[in-house]
Amino acid sequence: MTHDLWSFLMAGKVLTPDQLMHIAERFRALAEPSRLEILQALRPGEQTVSDILAATGLGQANTSKHLQVLHAAGLVERRKEGPSTWYRLADADVLKLCELMCGRLEREAAARRKLFA
Repeated sequence: MTHDLWSFLMAGKVLTPDQLMHIAERFRALAEPSRLEILQALRPGEQTVSDILAATGLGQANTSKHLQVLHAAGLVERRKEGPSTWYRLADADVLKLCELMCGRLEREAAARRKLFA
């Protein structure tokens, strides 16, 4: 999500169906645990597909499919260098989304612990 769109949302503006569709596409790309695992593997920086395979333990075909989805959603960028393809996070915003969700999950877990203490 671009910063302009985020400002738009935070200002309380109503989004068009087309804008909502584009946002939903990004969330669908993030809704697969294997893709989140790939994003986590890319957190330290640019990685080759072989590096991603080693970090995640996912299969080659599965990883390639997930990388295509992440690339199409604009969440990762890629470059070719000889026979290798290198992937990196498109920007740190995707990690911010994950951090927001992790924070929410921690608060929910703390509330449950408090409830059952």
